[in-house]
Amino acid sequence: MSHERFERPTRFTAGADSFGGVFAPETLMDNLFALETAWIAAGEDESFNSELTRLLETYAGRPTPTYHARRLSEAWGVDLWLKREDLLHTGAHKLNNTLGQCLLARSMGKKRILAETGAGQHGVASATAAALLGLECVVYMGALDAARQAPNVERMRLLGAGVRIVEHGQRTLKDAINEALRAWVTDTEAHYVLGSALGPHPFPSIVAGYQEIIGHEARAQFLTAHGGLPDLAVACVGGGSNAIGLFRGFVDDAGVELVGVEAGGVGTEEGQHAARFKGGRPGVLHGCLSYLLQDEDGQVQATRSISAGLDYPSVGPEHAALRAAGRARYESATDEEALAGFKDLAAREGILAALESSHALGWVRREREALAGRSVLVNLSGRGDKDMATILEVLAPEQDGEGS
Repeated sequence: MSHERFERPTRFTAGADSFGGVFAPETLMDNLFALETAWIAAGEDESFNSELTRLLETYAGRPTPTYHARRLSEAWGVDLWLKREDLLHTGAHKLNNTLGQCLLARSMGKKRILAETGAGQHGVASATAAALLGLECVVYMGALDAARQAPNVERMRLLGAGVRIVEHGQRTLKDAINEALRAWVTDTEAHYVLGSALGPHPFPSIVAGYQEIIGHEARAQFLTAHGGLPDLAVACVGGGSNAIGLFRGFVDDAGVELVGVEAGGVGTEEGQHAARFKGGRPGVLHGCLSYLLQDEDGQVQATRSISAGLDYPSVGPEHAALRAAGRARYESATDEEALAGFKDLAAREGILAALESSHALGWVRREREALAGRSVLVNLSGRGDKDMATILEVLAPEQDGEGS
């Protein structure tokens, strides 16, 4: 994993565009400086890295497999491979980051961690790592997300975490991050375990560094199984941690096209989607400069997605830099297309994917004629247990109709 020291404010630079940075109040700067110092020291600490490696292997279940989806490949006419992060302990890629950051918190002498969550998987992974390492845990979650991810709320509580439901704003991930950052300002004994590759430096680099194991594993596994590299590496993009984790394994391979898939929601109008690269422009949110859905006055726009984990108005700055450099492209899939990808994977491969991951599958399905015969590696970032209520609410009327 990467541990690098940057000049402040940190930028991911591509041509005339610079992204990232530290846009934070003075009250947070000491916390951020201390975190950067601890993170760099951890990168040079053999015992720290040995413990993290041991936990990833013996507790989390790494390496996760790269699976050839043969039946779905045949149905779509695409050579489809899946990086199975859904098989990681807790059911998603999030544990890679929370184990690393909770070890950091312990090394800094912190007594508790603060976390935010949208789809609930980062909250569960934070509560899991905190329980394992003997730390208190408080998770902030928007009320709308908590309602549609009720099983994960209960999982967090069973793991010993306190769950703080955020009732103001849009009551989604953006508002949960706001509250977690406010709490961190006043809690000197806490570390904020940010869950995605965004926020003020050093968070984007820390999270990407702990998630890049996905891409490095996938690259080695694909080479062994296929004898070459994939034509495309595809991942859903909310804040962007699972996608940047996959992309970092292939970013130096010019022949591998990197495709991020955002939430197309139910339409192109304001408030009906979360496609930042299609409807947004550069702006600052939660401490970093990136692409942001905002109105002419710079006010953050509402977002909409069937997937709680993609329902966020900005995107990680490393993604903005990759797009500006022409190294990655960013597409979108609608709610309907994501559900179609979910259904096809379930019916052909016996795998229930998270709605986030289903957006990446939905894009491949839609573009299958253009991708015919090409090898496509999709990061299956999580499993769909958490989304059953949402999925059944949508699909039940269809199933009733089929049986009538």
